[in-house]
Amino acid sequence: MRPLRASAFCLALCWTVAAGAQSAPAPKHSEESVDTTSLMPRYLLQDVRGRVVTQESFRGRFQLITFGFTSCPDVCPTTLLGFKNILEALGDKAERVQPLFITVDPERDTAELLREYTAAFDPRILGLTGSADLIERAARTFRVSYQKVREPGASPGIYTMDHSTGMYFLDTEGRFLVKFSINAPAQEITARIRSLMDADHSRPPGRRGNAPLR
Repeated sequence: MRPLRASAFCLALCWTVAAGAQSAPAPKHSEESVDTTSLMPRYLLQDVRGRVVTQESFRGRFQLITFGFTSCPDVCPTTLLGFKNILEALGDKAERVQPLFITVDPERDTAELLREYTAAFDPRILGLTGSADLIERAARTFRVSYQKVREPGASPGIYTMDHSTGMYFLDTEGRFLVKFSINAPAQEITARIRSLMDADHSRPPGRRGNAPLR
């Protein structure tokens, strides 16, 4: 997506969210403390091109993952902007990181909408979707909770999603390393990621593992 198209998409997105806010309930986002000591993330989803992906698809690369939905008015855009800032701050090291945005609203988040939404922040961010059941299974392994919320009397298509927040960082074998708060400064997250990457002794992508999916 070209810069002008991305800017136009962002403006249209903001307008759509603002217009919908009058009829849809305001979303709630939970950043409650979650025990991550035994977290074993697993997922079987599809990317925006319809390719089946799992945590094994990115073997040899780190993964930076968050859950959300494209009509989210606040937390999700803030989180993906954080992704963009982190990737830019990492410089060349960003080539070893695959950022992923997993929708919790597959009913409305089509592959094309996911592609445009993530590209508006950074083209390196890959959107993932799947059946409601597969997304629920994936979220459970990250201990992410979410639910559809409607105002009384609202039509079926008018709703929002309440969901827990956070950025999950996985190592080059798809194992959980750390969960970052979305309120943590990007510089702090970047510094921690650099430290974790420097401590990893895996060979860089191109010599081991899969190439980035685009």
